[in-house]
Amino acid sequence: MITHIPLPPEVPQAQTSIVYDGTGSQLALFHGDENRFPVRLEQVPKVAIDAVIAAEDRKYFEHRGIDPLGIARATWADLRKKGVRQGGSTITQQYVKNAFVGEGDRNLIRKLKEAVAAVKLERKYTKQQILERYLNTVYFGRGAYGIQAASKAYFQKDASQLDLKESAYLVGLIRAPAGSDVADNPGPAKQLRTFVLTAMVETRAITPAQAAEVEAIDLASYVAPPTQNDTTVTSPIKGVEYFVEYVRQKLVATYSEDQVLRGGMRIYTSLDPRLQNLAYDSVYTETLNRTSDPAGALVSLDTDGHVVAMVGGKDWAASKVNLAVGADGGGSGRQGGSTFKPFLLAATIREGYSVQSSFSGPAKMVFPEADNGKDWQVENYEEAAFGQINLIDATVNSVNTVYAQLVTAIGPEKVVDMAHQLGIDSPLDPVVSVTLGTHDVSVMEMADAYLTFANEGNQTEPRAIKRLTVGGSVLLDDRPQRKRVLERDQANTVNFILRQVVERGSGERAQLPSGAAWGKTGTTEDNGDAWFIGFNRKLTTAVWMGYPEGQSQPLVNIHGVPKVNGGSLPADIWRLFMSRAAPDTEAYPEPTTFPGRPITSSGILRYTTPTSSVAPSLTYDDGSTSGTVPRQSSETPVAPPVTDATDVTEPATPRTTSPPTPSTRQCRVPPGVDLPPGITVPC
Repeated sequence: MITHIPLPPEVPQAQTSIVYDGTGSQLALFHGDENRFPVRLEQVPKVAIDAVIAAEDRKYFEHRGIDPLGIARATWADLRKKGVRQGGSTITQQYVKNAFVGEGDRNLIRKLKEAVAAVKLERKYTKQQILERYLNTVYFGRGAYGIQAASKAYFQKDASQLDLKESAYLVGLIRAPAGSDVADNPGPAKQLRTFVLTAMVETRAITPAQAAEVEAIDLASYVAPPTQNDTTVTSPIKGVEYFVEYVRQKLVATYSEDQVLRGGMRIYTSLDPRLQNLAYDSVYTETLNRTSDPAGALVSLDTDGHVVAMVGGKDWAASKVNLAVGADGGGSGRQGGSTFKPFLLAATIREGYSVQSSFSGPAKMVFPEADNGKDWQVENYEEAAFGQINLIDATVNSVNTVYAQLVTAIGPEKVVDMAHQLGIDSPLDPVVSVTLGTHDVSVMEMADAYLTFANEGNQTEPRAIKRLTVGGSVLLDDRPQRKRVLERDQANTVNFILRQVVERGSGERAQLPSGAAWGKTGTTEDNGDAWFIGFNRKLTTAVWMGYPEGQSQPLVNIHGVPKVNGGSLPADIWRLFMSRAAPDTEAYPEPTTFPGRPITSSGILRYTTPTSSVAPSLTYDDGSTSGTVPRQSSETPVAPPVTDATDVTEPATPRTTSPPTPSTRQCRVPPGVDLPPGITVPC
């Protein structure tokens, strides 16, 4: 019988959770501050006690451990789903759960056991004794168990000094400690403070005027910023703090903070100590090693999607922002630049078009009304001009004007769909500039997307935790999660071109002495961000560099490089790391032909070149050409340049992979008009 359940032993000590690296060595400890600063009930101000009673259990001093009317009231409020969710458990029941039972499935049997234990507890202790124990064990977030630890964590003062505004905030945190820290979620934090103040007015602990006075005070003005007091890094591995915090955030997203910090978890991660040290050295010891240097970030994944190295910044204690994981690390992500072009290339191939379709590549183009009704002007890096050039060489040399034409033919919505299927989780708008990497993404996402190419079309979810246990129970036993996005031959067509980028294009500085490499450069407007993302058969690694303040600060005059682009210092960092981390000579199968139909002019928006009286025509592999559209009149407004400064310095060099450009019969050009190189006027 449930009523025969004995009262469990007194409060157990919290069990520290331990994090291990990929070799089984200890990385870090996750822990709370439970019972570190116990206080007597008489040391807690009356206003704080009134707040707890009003918000958590108004009948506390009247019931015998359970409150049936309170449970019914909470159930009704929750069904109506208005405001903060009501708590049906009494303070005594909450203490039983915190002290004796712990987290677990909230099924009926478990709730009944808690209720019986609460009744038994009320017979053993006085109300004051139970309330004191509750206040010393309840979790408030920030790793703080107990009101004294919480007071220090949020206000840097003793609990005896708490006033109304502080008490209302702390008591509100009891309901949702993980998601109501004003530092991260000011909206929910204010809502919970309001809930407590309203409850105190209803119980006549305070007046409406007192509540209004507190409501007028900005929470952030009196809550101290958080410090990482629930994590102790025990490993000497370089820059490992970013990875440890990433793991903690992943765990808290699935389990409660209480489970993570005091649940005795054993967390076995994928981090490789040797590769992590190599990665940090490649970014900060050997490259960005001056005080004035910008920041750099690196993520490396193995073929199963495991994070084997992560460099999120130079000094975690100084930044507390993980630049490798974008919004998940406290940042916002950065524009991807031309590293997005392979996503359009993959979509083009999957749609059944040939990569030998050729376009002209003038230095500039204007696409009327292409940018949500506005004219879209696109420029090549350093205004490099190209003649007729196919998609292979356009990718090798990162030709913006070719890719701008291509996205209008294929459709930006197909680029967005392909990017998401490859592994990009950040929101992307289906606008033409998406192919030039104008959306913010994280280094982790980009590494994952390129891992899909490395795995010959199989998208593989990135993961940092390989195994998770508590006591004798296994909570997670990792298995790679794969989904085919591209057929193998389609992916290897993309890979063939990415190899050309490194062998003879904008990524030449990423060449590995030990074997072949595949990758793509990327640089955003005005050299605000620079990327190199590449892979071999063992590892996929993404490298980013830029100033944390934002891309408005250009990457200029750094280590002798006048303008940093993806093919310079990021490619150097990538080569330094990959040449030592994963030397490999195995290659991907290379296509012998490039099947598919040539891209027709259907769906391509009208465009003009600023120096031409006619739109450049498209010449296809069968010798046919597109029609022409008269240039807009000089009165037509032209939008400011929307550029993606990619890494082009020279026109494409003809290769055997690029078929000869078919001859096109020249027709009469209007007097006084000079056509750019490679542009013809079909008859």
